[in-house]
Amino acid sequence: MAANVALLSAPSPSTSTASSILRRRPPPRRSARPRRAASSPSVVAAMSDDPIKEWILTEGKATQITGTSSIGGGCINAAQRYDTDAGSFFVKTNRRIGPAMFEGEALGLKAMYDTKSIRVPLPYKVGSLPTGGSFIIMEFIQFGRSRGDQVTLSRNPFRSKKKSALGRKLAEMHKAAKSDKGYGFYVENTIGSTPQINTWTADWIEFYSKHRLGYQLKLISQRFGDSAIYEKGQRLIDNIHPLFEGAVIEPCLLHGDLWSGNISSDTNGDPVILDPACYYGHNEAEFGMSWCAGFGGDFYSSYFEVMPKQPGFEKRRDLYLLYHYLNHYNLFGSGYRSSAMSIIEDYLRMLKA
Repeated sequence: MAANVALLSAPSPSTSTASSILRRRPPPRRSARPRRAASSPSVVAAMSDDPIKEWILTEGKATQITGTSSIGGGCINAAQRYDTDAGSFFVKTNRRIGPAMFEGEALGLKAMYDTKSIRVPLPYKVGSLPTGGSFIIMEFIQFGRSRGDQVTLSRNPFRSKKKSALGRKLAEMHKAAKSDKGYGFYVENTIGSTPQINTWTADWIEFYSKHRLGYQLKLISQRFGDSAIYEKGQRLIDNIHPLFEGAVIEPCLLHGDLWSGNISSDTNGDPVILDPACYYGHNEAEFGMSWCAGFGGDFYSSYFEVMPKQPGFEKRRDLYLLYHYLNHYNLFGSGYRSSAMSIIEDYLRMLKA
């Protein structure tokens, strides 16, 4: 909507913190609407106690909030819809974690938005809550169907068409956004609630080995004392180079956490992706959550029409699943251990390591 103008500028190659991209909105156009009377000190004080309402009623260009409603925010954050006379806003809050998590999300959303490929909610404001915790305000997108419909396996031609659109638009985003800084991202962010290390690295295999697989294995060793999976995982890391022979790898902008819960469609039926854990990486790493995304043949066919399949794709698929299985082990416990260990041991046999 007209009121929902971006507050974030595109991250430049020299951007190092999310705060450096937060900008004020441009002055609104002149309007025949009468000016509001100046707020009384008590009203101003009340607004300052609620930075979300304060932003909506100032920078958000609303004169009144007409209603709020809770929306499922997952297991980490709470989410609400704010309806106003300037349109609706989507707000996520976390009462325990500071703004760094949402700053990373805002940077990722804006980077994806700027590719003008696939639809994502535009972020407006990240801040701290007075009682502790943080919030993010972003564009509210009305979803057309359930979030999982984009990737539901079905012979229904309409759903097949939507899966094709998702694959094509995701590939267009990967093709449009490349980094000249290497592999990584402007800030550290999170995958679920696990820290995701995004130190810029020139070599993809080094980046994925150290900051993805190695970091998750280290956390598992520290949290669960699981030396067996740690040692075998390190052996795999030391021997993965042959899996990339013949592949042309470029640092593409990735959503980073693409499962069915983070995929939806708007009222026009166009795909929408949200809740990212963005970084620049090998495009194939985007499919690491495919075990709970339901990507099918139509999705991959449409994707590879834009981003051609690289030699060795099938050999590397499980390597990218492994990162997310290890992360789920760290987040939710040993129920995911066997899946992760099975992938590691299969690779060790394949590579004779």
